Amino acid sequence: MRLFRTVAIFIMCVLACSVFAAAKQNQFGVADKRNLELFVPTWVGGVLLPVGDYVVLHTMEGQDHIMVFKQINKSKAAEARVKCQLVPLAKAAPGDEQIFTVNPANERVLHTLVFKGDSAQHVF
Repeated sequence: MRLFRTVAIFIMCVLACSVFAAAKQNQFGVADKRNLELFVPTWVGGVLLPVGDYVVLHTMEGQDHIMVFKQINKSKAAEARVKCQLVPLAKAAPGDEQIFTVNPANERVLHTLVFKGDSAQHVF
């Protein structure tokens, strides 16, 4: 009886861990919520975001994929909303990656975001 209870508890733990892991990604192969740190002011979707820490939310508006960047730990938090295109990756991303372009004013413009473990990249 003791062995049965131990095995049952082990199985429940494995199931709970697998449900937790599956809940981190949505049907598109990307997490709904991530964190991002910007080290220099960066243009995101027509908004110049200041240096700081951000929570990045992936949401849907109809058929459109929308990324919402919300600054955290600030009394007057900056926010940007930008439409993105999900481009599938051959395998889950091994690490975070940010790709920028530079505009004529020599300012960074966010072009692509990849988060560790996601199976798609966000292209703006």
